[in-house]
Parts: sequence; C-alpha cells; structure tokens
Amino acid sequence: MKNTLIAPSILAADFANLQRDIEMINNSEADWFHIDIMDGVFVPNISFGMPVLEAITKHTKKPIDVHLMIIDPDRYIKTFADLGANHLTVHYEACTHLHRTLQAIKAEGMLAGVAINPHTNVMLLEDVIKNIDIVCMMSVNPGFGGQSFIEHTYAKIKQLKEIITRNGASTLIEIDGGVTSKNAAQLVEAGADVLVAGNFVFKSENPTQTIIDLKKTASLQA
Repeated sequence: MKNTLIAPSILAADFANLQRDIEMINNSEADWFHIDIMDGVFVPNISFGMPVLEAITKHTKKPIDVHLMIIDPDRYIKTFADLGANHLTVHYEACTHLHRTLQAIKAEGMLAGVAINPHTNVMLLEDVIKNIDIVCMMSVNPGFGGQSFIEHTYAKIKQLKEIITRNGASTLIEIDGGVTSKNAAQLVEAGADVLVAGNFVFKSENPTQTIIDLKKTASLQA
C-alpha cells in the first residue's frame, strides 16, 4: 500500500486562528505544511510574507513545504532557508536559469522543487529532472484557492512519471489545486505522491477527520 503524503495548504486556514489550525495539522495525520507565498506580480494575489512564515515555523512540528509564486525567487532562497523552510519550490515560468536555482536551493540544505502551471509542458523538465526533488504540478491556475480541478492533469502526471522513471530519478510528484476525496484515488493511480489540499480540509466540518479520510482514500491506491 502506497503511503501518499497529504499537505494541507495554509492559504485556506483561518488567519484569525492560525495557531489553532497549525496545532490541528501538528496533531493530525497530515505529513507536510504547504505554504504559498504570492507576490501580486507573478500571480494576481498577495498571500503573506516573511513575518507570517516566521511566526508559523515557530509552532510547526512537520516539514515546511514552501511554494513561491513570485518573480525572481533567487533573491530569497537563503531567506526562506533561514526562516525554516524544509522544501522550497520555485516556478519553472519564473526562473531564467533553473538549474542554477535548483543548485542554490540544495546548497541551503532544502529539498528543491519546481512548480509548473497548467499550460506548461512537462517535457520541459526532462533535462533537469534528476536535480528536482519535488515537481509541484498545478491542477488549477495559480493565485487563488477554491478553483475547479483541471482534468488534463491526469495525463500530465502520467507523462511526468514516465520522465522520472526513464531518467532513474527519485522526484516526488505533488498535485496542487482542487484536490478532494473524489479525485485523490485517481491522482495517485496516475502517479501522484503528494496531495495538497486547502479548502477541502479547512472548510470541512471536521478537518482532522477529513485529513484521515483523504489519506486513507489516496493510500489505498497503487
């Protein structure tokens, strides 16, 4: 039985009760904290920045999976390492020299991730796939939570899995956007390793139970 990782997205948490929601994740069966940093330029939304991340990391007991939806992410690699990020994901579309960026992330002791937008062809990652620890595949257009899942994602996961296998890489496939219990099993069957869930977890009546159910549904596949 495959152990699919669940990464609740803090973007959907109740910011007025953020420590409460962090403790909920700490005490749940979730595996990672997924934290979206948005600059209002690369994506049309602004989430939160360094001070909020610093406050979050003081209370977290699980790996911090930071997803940068920003332009010029190289400027902040060391900053996010210092703030406690365990994984740092940059967007393919925002990096002119992606290989160098990945090297810089690893040099700071973090796992290196690359996110791709729905329109980006997964074949563009083949030349650097062995340098990528996590591919964060956007299954919605980045910038806002609560969007509908893009069905073409399944085919892209299968393509990416073939690239990873062909190159002997150990890259994890992470799916971000519109993940629910209705598509979790199919995503894992296609090749996903990590599921990011925001509104589906935090807007549910019992987030802790929702995480249990999502993990169980996903992990029964493959």
